Amino acid sequence: MIDLRQHRISYRYGVPGVPGASADHLYNPDDALALPGGEILTADIKNCRLLVLRPPSRAPVRQLGATGGCVHDPPRSFGSPNGAFPAASGDTIVTEITGDWVDVLAPSGRLVTAVHPPGFSYPSDTNELRPGVFLSADYASPGAIETFDAKGRLLWRFAPKGANALDHPSLAIPLPNGDILANDDYNDRVIVVDPHTNRIVWQYGHTGRAGSGPGFLNIPDGLDLAPPNSLIDGFPKATAPR
Repeated sequence: MIDLRQHRISYRYGVPGVPGASADHLYNPDDALALPGGEILTADIKNCRLLVLRPPSRAPVRQLGATGGCVHDPPRSFGSPNGAFPAASGDTIVTEITGDWVDVLAPSGRLVTAVHPPGFSYPSDTNELRPGVFLSADYASPGAIETFDAKGRLLWRFAPKGANALDHPSLAIPLPNGDILANDDYNDRVIVVDPHTNRIVWQYGHTGRAGSGPGFLNIPDGLDLAPPNSLIDGFPKATAPR
């Protein structure tokens, strides 16, 4: 965690550059969500588990998924989970890379449903567009962004070809006006897509040109809005599954 006012790291779990599975170690974690109750929920991809942390402790509060299990059998094991996001119902949406799965876990940790995002090869960071509708990115080239329901029925898909083709997009989230904000990682850009016209209506970064100066990005791998419109602000009662 980073204290923006003091420009310093206020909490760290894991040893930089040292992968592992014991206490205070992770192996390719992807996303960490600070929940309203003070806990942190993170997907630990290569350990195939979800961890619930509570600062300042360096020991997990609890774990879902057997370390190294890496097969689709939630909540007992997960196939390389790369995201865990809240739902309005109080459930948690988990994305598994292996097998192309999106799972919904009840607050108790019980599996509510599991579905394949239609047409995806590498689902990434699935979250809730509205109750019963999921928003996900296909981390591939060419990539895609789509919405689908709990039965796996495709509702909307953005997969442009040519100059605007996506290259490994890893996260897409809804904006308050109904547009979709996404990071298009290997194209070095963040985009806004109007789902009614299926057009990119805003972009930050120069497509395929990495950089660190104003107007440039270098493989952006995540994004959020500032409060009060951040993703977690939409789920004030969110908790980690047990």
